[in-house]
Amino acid sequence: QVQLVESGGGLAQAGGSLRLSCAASGRTFSSYAMGWFRQAPGKEREFVGDITWSGAGTTYADSVKGRFTISRDNAKYTVFLRMNSLKPEDTAVYYCAASVGASGSSLGDYRYWGQGTRVTVSS
Repeated sequence: QVQLVESGGGLAQAGGSLRLSCAASGRTFSSYAMGWFRQAPGKEREFVGDITWSGAGTTYADSVKGRFTISRDNAKYTVFLRMNSLKPEDTAVYYCAASVGASGSSLGDYRYWGQGTRVTVSS
């Protein structure tokens, strides 16, 4: 069992930056691949990106590639989502998730989810 708590959301202007954090409980954090998803109002939750358990590999959705960066600090049980060049369409609730297997882009690839942190980007 692992608990995930996101933080760092808030209001940003278009072109600005935010860094989200996801703190995990449990000493097994380093064995989990981690993903970030987002859900905009009235839309389905969608994949943003993921990172392997070691941090050596990352994958991003086309909509955020080149603007967002995922990293992790296994010693601090934390994964980060750095968001640059924000756009109004990035407005959503952002969720981190933990996978007991390989990382992936589907919701079903992940067993544990945080409660989400809201990001609002104004134009």
